Amino acid sequence: MGLMVRAVLGLDPWDVFHQGLTSVVPLSFGTVITGVSVLVLLLWIPLRQRPGFGTIANALVIGWTTDATLALIPPVDTLAVRIPMMVLAIVGNAFAGALYIGAGLGPGPRDGLMTGLVARGVSSIRWVRTGIELTVLAAGWLLGGTVGIGTVLYALCIGPLLHVLLPRMTVRPATGRRSVELRHDQVDAEQHHRAGEGQAPVAH
Repeated sequence: MGLMVRAVLGLDPWDVFHQGLTSVVPLSFGTVITGVSVLVLLLWIPLRQRPGFGTIANALVIGWTTDATLALIPPVDTLAVRIPMMVLAIVGNAFAGALYIGAGLGPGPRDGLMTGLVARGVSSIRWVRTGIELTVLAAGWLLGGTVGIGTVLYALCIGPLLHVLLPRMTVRPATGRRSVELRHDQVDAEQHHRAGEGQAPVAH
């Protein structure tokens, strides 16, 4: 999140929303992130999502680490540095998200919306995540958040990246049950991967 801010090529959709909120509430960027995390958790109730240690850690830590990143990394003017910074932010966010969701200790508040909707059979990871990103992007834009090429790339890439990475990084407990329930076509990437290795597909 901090790298996306410093790249100045457009914030990720959730941060467009967070930034838009900072224009109407007298709170820091990181504090708004934490506050929104708590509010988003309320949306878990109808989805029957259960928070875990990872959920609480995400809600408490991510806002403050974003503030720390912005404090440590100064603004950058060179486009040749800003573009790789943006790409690193997008790919790094997808990789980190797949790691902590796949750990099975509870998804972050925003990712819980995705896993909850996927578990309810709404659609695959790629389409559910893309839909969420575009929705919060629209809300953030209306509030005056910064939108750019990085915003568009993030919104279009984060879902497909997670779709590919998450099945490969999900920890399977000794009981044989997956720590994250993924259904139907959202696990097609994993099924093809296992088939290519000569293994039987995982039953869901």
